[in-house]
Amino acid sequence: MPIAINRAGLKIAYDDAGNGEPAVLFLPGWCAPRWVFQDLMARCATQSRVLVLDWRGHGESETPASDFGVQELADDALAVIEHSGAAAVIPVASAHSGWVAIELRRRLGNSVPGIVSLEWFLLGLPPQFREALQGMQDPVRWREVVNAMHDRWLNGVENPELQRFLRVGKATGFPMWSRAAREITTAFDRNPVPFDVLKSLGSTFLHLYSQPPGDEYFAEQRNLAQNNPWFSVQRLQSRTQFSMLEAASEIAAAIAGFRSQ
Repeated sequence: MPIAINRAGLKIAYDDAGNGEPAVLFLPGWCAPRWVFQDLMARCATQSRVLVLDWRGHGESETPASDFGVQELADDALAVIEHSGAAAVIPVASAHSGWVAIELRRRLGNSVPGIVSLEWFLLGLPPQFREALQGMQDPVRWREVVNAMHDRWLNGVENPELQRFLRVGKATGFPMWSRAAREITTAFDRNPVPFDVLKSLGSTFLHLYSQPPGDEYFAEQRNLAQNNPWFSVQRLQSRTQFSMLEAASEIAAAIAGFRSQ
């Protein structure tokens, strides 16, 4: 397990496997450890170099004494890129770490030739999720909100790795959940539609998702793809938004195709 040192002097743990540029850089979501990408990393490492990190305060990385947000997570990712020596990376961002991927493109330019997003609210934040984010920042209600959200995600799904992942989430304390909710809300308040931000980046972008399962959201994105050649979308065969745990082979194939463009 390599250790990178970020700008704040914190130790950031990451894994490094495979060969070939541009490297694939997996970015976990808030409150998620890097091992959620374990299966996907092994599959992608047969065709390219793969990096995956634990954010500060997560997994095996060091926890800072001070607060942090999206900009600091981007610092963590930059530390890993620099320590690994990768000349170019394609971030594969889980959910709201898409904002970190955008920041990496802004800072590194063409060294980030493309971005892959997994299960993101690309066209705007649903009202019911915004309400949940508000609840996560309430020191009285946050546990109730998090438990209800996790129970909803797991409903009817028999997947040991997903169950393991949700146990980690439920064990995460109020400071991290409230921080995550604050940062996600702030990002969407500043830029309500991530797709509109992506237009200005000059980078290719692939959205891989399974939820929501209805055809309307997919049709909207297909229409955008027809009018924006830099954008593409693929719907995954996964029963939850944690498709990296349910559809790893499908995602790995999509990433390989995206890299080869």
